[in-house]
Amino acid sequence: MERPSRQRQQERETERESDEETLSCPECDSTEIVTDADQELVCEDCGLVLDERNIDRGPEWRAFNHSERQSKSRVGAPITETMHDKGLTTTIDWKDKDAYGRSLSSEKRSQMHRLRKWQERIRTKDAGERNLQFALSEIDRMASALGVPRSVREVASVIYRRALNEDLIRGRSIEGVSTAALYAACRQEGIPRSLDEVADVSRVPQKEIGRTYRYISQELGLELKPVDPKQFVPRFASSLQLSEEVQSKATEIIDVSAEQGLLSGKSPTGFAAAAIYAASLLCNEKKTQREVADVAQVTEVTIRNRYQEQIEAMGFR
Repeated sequence: MERPSRQRQQERETERESDEETLSCPECDSTEIVTDADQELVCEDCGLVLDERNIDRGPEWRAFNHSERQSKSRVGAPITETMHDKGLTTTIDWKDKDAYGRSLSSEKRSQMHRLRKWQERIRTKDAGERNLQFALSEIDRMASALGVPRSVREVASVIYRRALNEDLIRGRSIEGVSTAALYAACRQEGIPRSLDEVADVSRVPQKEIGRTYRYISQELGLELKPVDPKQFVPRFASSLQLSEEVQSKATEIIDVSAEQGLLSGKSPTGFAAAAIYAASLLCNEKKTQREVADVAQVTEVTIRNRYQEQIEAMGFR
């Protein structure tokens, strides 16, 4: 019986690799033979090309800009976790034009409208998929409002899917779990977003978000590290139009204060805001406590309390 073609191909590749391992250069007798980017066997010592297996595995067409590449490409978008069907279903464009860019007739437009309507209906086969579609759309909406990169949306979608598979959604609102998944993704990816900022773009109270976040973090074993206040410094300083010198000084203040144990139990946003306020005074780029508090979304009392502790830790009083 003839062996499968895939198995024969693997055997040929194994034989080829073994031949390459025992191959030596006829010029310098070196055994350092490598395969370069053009699929050519090259001696690493003298540069002699021993064998040319230049196989172009790219497309047969050429493109010189992004629009040409998009128009000539025959593949779709990559799989994404941000869609309930991972982007594998068929989509019908909302443009009422044919392949040549000409407008459709009224009869064809009516027909395409009905096709789109039924396409949207059959994309979700049951209530579970509809709930997942709603949750992922909520994550996408909140992520856009927070201005976080696409990688955070992908991670948040994966966390929500894991919570759904572990049956952690039962007894909780979809909005609460999706918001908690987004907050966990921001912390996991190192994107500084406070709980207050996430709650501002959500439709659920901050208390419910925090409670749900702690629950899914414990059940899924996310093991997220505490938020570092230094992650907030560049964003707050940029909003206040402060220089790099102020940012460096604020980072130094946070490091010295943390070494003395002042960070334990304190809000990272308030701690970062106080460090920026102190650094702005030390670098003669003074900002008022009200300005810093508005950017960091904390109270002026918090900044004053943390500021006094940090100044004493730096040894200025």
